[in-house]
Amino acid sequence: MISHGKDIKVFSGNANPKLAAEICRLMGTKLGESEVGTFSDGEIFASMYETVRGSDAFVVQSTCAPVNNNLMELLILIDALKRASAGRITAVIPYFGYARQDRKAKARDPITAKLVANMIVAAGADRVLTMDLHAAQIQGFFDIPVDNLAGKPIFVDYYAKKFGSECENMVVVSPDVGSVSRARAFAQNLHMNLAIVDKRRQKANQCEVMNVIGDVRDKDCLIFDDMVDTAGSLCNAAKALMEVGGAKSVHACASHGVLSGPAIERINNSVIKELALLDTIPPIDPALSDKIKYLTVGPMFSEAIERIYQEVSISKLFR
Repeated sequence: MISHGKDIKVFSGNANPKLAAEICRLMGTKLGESEVGTFSDGEIFASMYETVRGSDAFVVQSTCAPVNNNLMELLILIDALKRASAGRITAVIPYFGYARQDRKAKARDPITAKLVANMIVAAGADRVLTMDLHAAQIQGFFDIPVDNLAGKPIFVDYYAKKFGSECENMVVVSPDVGSVSRARAFAQNLHMNLAIVDKRRQKANQCEVMNVIGDVRDKDCLIFDDMVDTAGSLCNAAKALMEVGGAKSVHACASHGVLSGPAIERINNSVIKELALLDTIPPIDPALSDKIKYLTVGPMFSEAIERIYQEVSISKLFR
């Protein structure tokens, strides 16, 4: 028995409306009628054009660039739904921004991931559905349930079909020591070996020295990370695999393609053959790079939303 919301209503901000439309298409429902815009001074407004009283409402909104605008849109949409008496409100955040400051790395640092979590709860969200948080402990920053989906099964399926039996001779590479546990689980799923790129600066004002831990010589390598921002670390790791480790080729994949600053130029000029990204952040124009391929998260999020509404387990989506 469903003890909440009489029906599903899915709304979207301006961050990733194509993904929201794809989720609705897969669910066999229509996107909720709403408008999110700005006043002449830049203030954001939201208007709901259909009743949501008693409904199980989902707001699809990644907090990607422009981060502050998209975050405010999410908070204002949640507030609008709460004041319109929605039965339950779920913030669907495929890419959760402000996640990189999840602890005090030095004196007087803010913990912005916790601050944003507080804001989402204060706005009126009853639960959060997201994907591949930059740090797993961010789930504990919320005082409401958080479902943190994993993009790994999408990549496992893609590469299993792409490389087939060749997977056993390939190597999954963690681009830094901090991502080892994530890369190890990915390698086990694909029956690949594991290597690590270790980078360190010996002295101030000296270039980083890249060491490859593991045997990648004459192997096809697959770098696995959670996000690509400026692509500096990714491209340097790929270069080290080829020049230091003697790798045969380098592919890469990451859940979130932030791709800010010189990222696209770096990827185009790198030794990476293909970079696979998920569409948690709107895809770039294909004309900008022929190396970047997008895989959709629509099916996973649509099934997760339906399972949340039906109040059944979503753990199968992690496998």
